[in-house]
Amino acid sequence: MESWLIALESSGIATTLRNSVWLYPLVNTGHVLGVALLVGGIVPLDLRLLGLWRNLPLAPLWQVLRTTSATGLVIAVVCGTLLFSTRATEYAVSPWFQAKMLVVLLAITNALWLAWHTRVSGPWKADVARLPAAISVVAWGAALCLGRLLGYF
Repeated sequence: MESWLIALESSGIATTLRNSVWLYPLVNTGHVLGVALLVGGIVPLDLRLLGLWRNLPLAPLWQVLRTTSATGLVIAVVCGTLLFSTRATEYAVSPWFQAKMLVVLLAITNALWLAWHTRVSGPWKADVARLPAAISVVAWGAALCLGRLLGYF
């Protein structure tokens, strides 16, 4: 595993990112944009599932915010992987990074389960969606906090 991390850190793209005055900040901005789209889409949807804004129909919100969040996730993962490559050996052993990845995995699994469950069971049922929505808000909030802490420790 360590040899793979060293090879990743030594790759041309990682070296270019580390040494560039402009490229690393642009990729970092891409990661922030991806996270903003992800969390900015998922939190309102989760809050709606938890009972806020009951007067708004769920189906159109689900369509738009799910797509926004999925797009944000893809951008965040691509840019995050590039950022990881610049200090792979350091990040891989960081408890902050490991915790963040576990929380992100939990949040993604939770979202996939909810999407699958709604496809299988048909129309939305508030009692089924409340727990996954609560888990999602807590998990994505924790991922944000852990990601910020990663930069300081």
